Amino acid sequence: MQFKHPELLYALFLLLIPIIVHLFQLRKFQKIAFTNVAFLKEATLQTRKSSQIKKWLILSTRILLLVAIIFAFAQPFFSKIDAIKAEKETVIYLDNSFSMQAKGPKGELLKRAVQDIINNIPETETVSLITNNAIFKNTSIKTIRNELLQLEYSSNSLSTDAAILKSKTLFSKRPKSLKNLIFISDFQENKGALSLKTDSLINLNLVKLQPVNASNISIDSAYISKTTPTDIELTVRLRQSGNNIESIPVSLFNNEQLIAKTSVEILNEANATFTLPANMAVHGKVTIDDANLQFDNDLYFNINNSTKINILAINQADDTFLKRIYTTSEFNYISTPKDLLNYTLIDHQNLIILNELSTIPNALVSALKLFTDQGGYLIVIPSKDIVRPSYNALVQNYGLSFNDLIAAEKRITTINYSHPLYKNGVFEKQVKNFQYPKVNSFYNSVSNTGSSVLQFEDGKNFLSQNKNAFVFTSSLSDDNSSFKNSPLIVPTLFNIGANSFKTPKLYYTIGKENTFDVNTLLQQDDILSLVNKAINIIPKQQYFNNKVVINTSENPNIAGTYSIQNKNESIKNVSFNYDRTESDLTYQELSAYKNISQSNSITEIFDIIKSDTKVNALWKWFVIFALVLLIIEMLILKYFK
Repeated sequence: MQFKHPELLYALFLLLIPIIVHLFQLRKFQKIAFTNVAFLKEATLQTRKSSQIKKWLILSTRILLLVAIIFAFAQPFFSKIDAIKAEKETVIYLDNSFSMQAKGPKGELLKRAVQDIINNIPETETVSLITNNAIFKNTSIKTIRNELLQLEYSSNSLSTDAAILKSKTLFSKRPKSLKNLIFISDFQENKGALSLKTDSLINLNLVKLQPVNASNISIDSAYISKTTPTDIELTVRLRQSGNNIESIPVSLFNNEQLIAKTSVEILNEANATFTLPANMAVHGKVTIDDANLQFDNDLYFNINNSTKINILAINQADDTFLKRIYTTSEFNYISTPKDLLNYTLIDHQNLIILNELSTIPNALVSALKLFTDQGGYLIVIPSKDIVRPSYNALVQNYGLSFNDLIAAEKRITTINYSHPLYKNGVFEKQVKNFQYPKVNSFYNSVSNTGSSVLQFEDGKNFLSQNKNAFVFTSSLSDDNSSFKNSPLIVPTLFNIGANSFKTPKLYYTIGKENTFDVNTLLQQDDILSLVNKAINIIPKQQYFNNKVVINTSENPNIAGTYSIQNKNESIKNVSFNYDRTESDLTYQELSAYKNISQSNSITEIFDIIKSDTKVNALWKWFVIFALVLLIIEMLILKYFK
């Protein structure tokens, strides 16, 4: 029991006064002569005893009466917390990720949650509300009602721990305020399990919203599985969670025109295959008809007219192996002797290869440094007899230097499998024992920065990278190295060439760091934009001599095919799709988390919070008790003999 005015309880000390008066109240009895002394003695004893009982009853009644009056003025109440003095703070996290599109008993989980929040919070009460992509701090439901009713699903999904941490930042630092965090989500497994840390200042209330049907079919991905001179084979992968179905139709559109349709049987996974004409630009969309989640029923992709990558090889050795790798189907390969080099060609290249030059002229060093600074890629292959100062003048720009030539046989045994050159499907597994290529001599190099791509058995670099420069430490001539005959040479050199100009992929995933290059020439102050109907986005971009590097992460945030435009001129198209991790409708089990308020209903969790802060006033009962005691005292005085 708590008191609104506990200072009035000091009045209880006043109860000592009637007690003292009662204990020291003395009466003198007058003696009267009477004939029958024995009878008089008995009557006197009985009168004294009755008088003492009556006085004790009156004293007790009056003391209780005063106590009841004092308690009534102190205003006692019952509450689970000190609700009178505590300042209340409420923060609500509302998960608006795509999985909240699932249907609950009363409609979509997100829409129903919004209605319950509006119905259970007084319009003028100050609250803070946070979603995956918006924050409303210290506001009221009346103020943000329209924003809540128009709340859209977000492609940006926070993990459970990240959402809790972000929500806690909205609380004040006042230690005596009553803080309630209401966490509303479906708690998908992909959002990560809760790693709760004890926080005595914040009451965590979990609301787990559950769909009626946890089945879903999604278009997981698409890729080009086969290419011929006349056709392209597009494979679309479907995934299913929940109850199995017999089959589902899959439709393929090009520019909103239906060009193919098929039906596939699906059990967990299935593939649908379409054949498209080669050398034709396709602005495609694959669709299915699934009644549960809607965001993963479409997948956009784009096949642009191929852009060839420009490669210039400056040779003092045979470049036949380079011509076999950089074929005319994907590359514009130009070969020139060092003495006949046309320096005006450099600005138009994506990759330049120095193929075993004995010396590098100062003019070429300056031109190559400017070339790499402008985003161009460089491969340096030394000869067996180089002029080291001329080479070091170039490679020192990339944190490298060549020292003495070491005439010793070394095997190339270490592959950096995590390097971007080898990450995407080059190796099915990490091979530890294969026919290692070897060299008969190499230059002992020093690398201050950069990363190793290939290493010798003693850990020294055979191929290293710094920024846009890839530097070999050994000649690749047949009499010095067997690397040309190794399976490693094709993926290594081909991927360096492919990375020198990142043509847009089939599609990109929204919310991830995406980078691609656009081959175009811009005038001063020109910028590229991504346009899709009414959406016009200016992405992060960097202009070089012969290309523009575009970087996207948070934008665009709506799936579709976007046109890359310079003013009103369309250069090419690029497609973006939502991340599919939300498609798997499997959920966490929260029963393991003890001492946390949990519910499947927003209304119920608000009732629990209200009951925790509800004040049960008792002063009226003490007033009634005082009146009852007053009546009892009057009855004792009147009728007690």
